[in-house]
Amino acid sequence: MTRPLSSLGIIHTVISLLPLGAALYSFFRFRGIETETRSGRIYLAGLALSVVTSFGLSSTGGLNPGHVLGIVALIAAFSAPLVSRMQFLGWTRPYLSAFGLSFSCFLLLVPGIAETVTRLPAGQPFASGPQDPVVGRLLLSWLVIFIIGFALQARALRARSTG
Repeated sequence: MTRPLSSLGIIHTVISLLPLGAALYSFFRFRGIETETRSGRIYLAGLALSVVTSFGLSSTGGLNPGHVLGIVALIAAFSAPLVSRMQFLGWTRPYLSAFGLSFSCFLLLVPGIAETVTRLPAGQPFASGPQDPVVGRLLLSWLVIFIIGFALQARALRARSTG
């Protein structure tokens, strides 16, 4: 039987859709999250709110792996604009910045995927818990999508720098 969402769980879920939507828009419009654009700023703000609201959610009563992923996602996302200004990194700056933002998006969805498939469809979820093989296969698929997506971003960055 699925656990019902708390009020904070509902708020967190709605807030978490903001960075997801902004990231998708950015990937299709700009081929990556651009922090100088409105969608990039929405992504960063939504990610921060999503991680902050996640701290009130815990089935274990304390810090859990989802919280740690959120902290790592914040570090990756908010260090990406700084990396792009570090001259000593040379030609790698745009790639490292793009990687940080894309990686933060990847991390954002790891707990989201696990939670979604253990709750939906209501009454008969796809997975029984985070250790269910369905969750593992979905997360592996998400990793492959991330790798392909970043490779396409790197290709677009290279094309911009040479042409």
